[in-house]
Order: sequence, then structure tokens, then C-alpha cells
Amino acid sequence: MHTVVVRVWLPDRPGALGQVASRIGAVRGDVLGIEVLESGAGSVIDELVVVLPDDGLVALMVSEIDAVDGVAVEDVRAIEGGHVDPDLAALALIAEVAEVAPSERRATLVSLLAELIGADWAVLLRDGVEMARVGDLPEGGALDPYRRGREHPLSAGPESDVFWSSRPDGPVLVARRASRPIHTRERDRVDAIMRVAASLLD
Repeated sequence: MHTVVVRVWLPDRPGALGQVASRIGAVRGDVLGIEVLESGAGSVIDELVVVLPDDGLVALMVSEIDAVDGVAVEDVRAIEGGHVDPDLAALALIAEVAEVAPSERRATLVSLLAELIGADWAVLLRDGVEMARVGDLPEGGALDPYRRGREHPLSAGPESDVFWSSRPDGPVLVARRASRPIHTRERDRVDAIMRVAASLLD
């Protein structure tokens, strides 16, 4: 069996998701989970967890989905070890951060968050000072605007490939993911994690 996560753009109309599910079923795929990542302007972006009999059916499945009127596949990626609900994963992340020694919480938070969102790199800042990091950070002054915390104007827009989360007078998390677009629900999930983590880090 082969498990993949498929991101699809659908028209916001009754039956559109059902048509996609029917096409997946036509290639012997089974939909295990659905998450709405974003909606608005007549469109919905859904993330579907699909189990296929083998990986050779992925291209055919994508072709079938693309054949549905008004539907487009944004991204497909394989996952190992079975499907884990993203919200449960976020709760487990916070629990793990709370359970480690206070001196280890910063590094644990950044490491687990980077893994959860598939970040290329992530850094935790406070008052412009680096507290923990994962991956190779950009060189030069690329991070300087983020060191100013809430004053930074970027990272909230749909075109950005950067997560940016800051609590008033608290830590600032900056993380980049270039592999696939970042959507509203993902940003909201990271913001919620940081709301809880801010008190744990203090």
C-alpha cells in the first residue's frame, strides 16, 4: 500500500469534492482524511490523505482528478508510517515540549515545528537574539527584518513561503518552506502552537 497527501483546488460548489473522491476511487484509492486548508473567492483548497494499492497509480490518480471540471492538483507527496491527523500532531508537539526539561524546550519546539510543517529552516528569536534553530539559515541580513518582530510586514500573505509567528513581548518564530505553498490553516495552526509555547518557554 502507498499513502500520499494530495492538495487540490476545487470550485466552491456542491458535489465538487464528491467528484474528486469518485475519481480517486476509480483508481482503487481510499480517502482516509480531508482537511480544508483555505477557502474564499469561490474556491476551496483541500488536503486529502489517500491510500493507493501501489505507487505506480499516483500519476493516473492525478490525471483523473485534473479531469474534474474546475479542479487542479497543487501538490502530491508520499508519507511514511501512516497518516497522522495534523491537529493531533500539533497537540502531541506541545505535550512533548511541556514534558522536556525547561532548558531543552526551545530546541525541541523548533525541531518539532520544522518537522511538522516541512520547513527548510526554522529559527526562534527573542528581542532579535537567536534562541534555537534548525537547518541552514539565510546569510547576510535576510533575517534582519524578522528580528524586529511585529513590525515585519511580510509572511501573512498567500504569496509568501515564510511562516512568521510572534506573540506580544514573546518569542518570534520564523520558518521557510519552499517545497509547497503555505495556506491559512497551516499558519493558524502554527500561531496556536506558539501561543501555548510562549508560556512554556517563559
